[in-house]
Amino acid sequence: MTESPFLRDVPAAQARTAWRAACAAAGCPPRLPAVTVSLEDAVGRVTAVPVWATRSSPPFDAAGMDGIAVRAADTVGAGETTPVHLGPDDYDVVDTGDPLPAGRDAVVMREHVHDVEGVAELRAAVPPYGHVRSIGEDVSAAELLLPEGHRLRPFDVAAAAAAGATQLSVRRRPVVVVLPTGDEVRPVGSATGPGEILDTNSLMLAAQARELGCEARCLPIEPDDPGRITAAARAAVAGADLLILVAGSSAGRDDHTGRVVAEAGVLAVHGVAVRPGHPVVLGAIDGTPVLGAPGYPVSAALTFEIFAAPLLAELEGAAPRRRPRTRARLARKLASPVGMDDWVRVRLGRVGGTVVATPLPRGAGVLTSLVRADGLLVVPAGLEGHHPGEEVDVELLRGLDEVERTIVVIGSHDLVLDLAASALRAADPGITLASSNVGSLGGLVAVRDGLCHLAGSHLLDPDTGAYTLPYVDRILAGHDVAVVRLVHRDQGLLVARGNPLAVSGIDDLARPDLRYVNRQRGAGTRVLLDAELRRREIRSDEVAGYQREEHTHLAVAAAVAAGRADCGLGILAAARPFGLDFVPVAREPYDLVVGAGALDDPLLAPLWALLDSADFRAAVGALGGYSTEEMGRRIR
Repeated sequence: MTESPFLRDVPAAQARTAWRAACAAAGCPPRLPAVTVSLEDAVGRVTAVPVWATRSSPPFDAAGMDGIAVRAADTVGAGETTPVHLGPDDYDVVDTGDPLPAGRDAVVMREHVHDVEGVAELRAAVPPYGHVRSIGEDVSAAELLLPEGHRLRPFDVAAAAAAGATQLSVRRRPVVVVLPTGDEVRPVGSATGPGEILDTNSLMLAAQARELGCEARCLPIEPDDPGRITAAARAAVAGADLLILVAGSSAGRDDHTGRVVAEAGVLAVHGVAVRPGHPVVLGAIDGTPVLGAPGYPVSAALTFEIFAAPLLAELEGAAPRRRPRTRARLARKLASPVGMDDWVRVRLGRVGGTVVATPLPRGAGVLTSLVRADGLLVVPAGLEGHHPGEEVDVELLRGLDEVERTIVVIGSHDLVLDLAASALRAADPGITLASSNVGSLGGLVAVRDGLCHLAGSHLLDPDTGAYTLPYVDRILAGHDVAVVRLVHRDQGLLVARGNPLAVSGIDDLARPDLRYVNRQRGAGTRVLLDAELRRREIRSDEVAGYQREEHTHLAVAAAVAAGRADCGLGILAAARPFGLDFVPVAREPYDLVVGAGALDDPLLAPLWALLDSADFRAAVGALGGYSTEEMGRRIR
């Protein structure tokens, strides 16, 4: 047995501790040096020393209102029926912020002063120091205004200015250098060939660093040559507070990061018990911390969150930035590997007064799962996952106010829902339609359990030939629900341009030379396929590729376009963007299932209005393969 290329799967907290200790032993500075900056440049920086007030604010007793400055004792007894009259020598006219004249200890608001032939008539008494800002009311000289390690906000620098500061001592901005590696990696904007990928990770990681207030720069891509990577890393750390080596952290033949860090410096950790992000490398070279980020984009992004962000905060002497959290019910079952912290991206929405979290695709390469995510759910290493409806703790990536205006759709995938989401957002930037693709059956179960507003469904009942309604009767028996027709759409076999294998219909799926790509169990398209196979007495094991599953029509089309499959059942609108040919199989209805009480929910009103829009119907028709004649009609 060969020795594992990973030292071991270290828990994340233990890995951070080991990295910190290794950095200290390697001579990495625990804090960045202090620099002096103007107040205008201080926002977002972290104070290197405490900020003490050198002057009081306000520096004198000041009028808090426009009016007249008086002696409070001269106003005693003033009332509506017993007004007090003050002559010109008994008051001074003041504006807000004026120093309080000597001998005066209160201000009467101008609108409460009645002028009677040069005499001020008062109809209410004023207490001592009424409407007066006392010296040092905001801050007193020699008072601690801001502690060391405080990240400065706009009102902090304003308060510092009021307290006499013109400059502040802050930590130098951390410098993050990103070094991408890989023979297959090409700069963003380049044309790519087979097996080549764009260097989106460097762009993302540098942006994450800048979002934290760091300076960041990306170096040219280094090929999979250990000598060149080592030389580039040694040169890079000379001007960096953190070096991020991108890719090469795993155990493949061309993965050199762990060995480079070990040979050029000190390797603290190789392999952390987190998913995604397992093959992370943590170490130091020449007194600079080094993070070896995995090449998969989600792994790289979350690795930055878990390890780089806390380290950069420590270098500035500040607490790591914390996102707000919320409790949410899980929309569907979530399995998780025991022994690893599992970072799951989720979409959020409020359904029936409760925040609901729907897990997004889990793959480490699915960058769009971060794009669409409203929150992060961490399943601790000791749990196997969560059951549907279970309450979980979610770290927010969007504000709860945005979540409140999210229409949660769970069920079958259709491009019309994506088009609706775009149209709703264009009309009102505050509205989000979040569609999670778990199949028609899963959508109906989510409606039943109160975990979504709407479910997209096109389930065929083979016994009756009817769509959706028989399943509603079975799964949602006893629930008051409505069914609204969205579209009729064409389903067919997606094949390569020109149909080179002469696929003519479902019968051809039994051909041994034909590779099929299927939809997941519970999807309406899968139910349609199974019904068509049974009608022809074709067994599923006779269909090459039946077990290969994708979760959307577009994913099926992408598989065919890439040559990984010869055909797959899907909608015409998915074939067009990939330049595929289409062999018609059926025209089917696609419906929205919603709790009847939710039909009048103001949150859904913009959607119903959209379905009645001639412009939207025309846009749907332009996708190809859709009929909108019944769009918006309630069929139950």
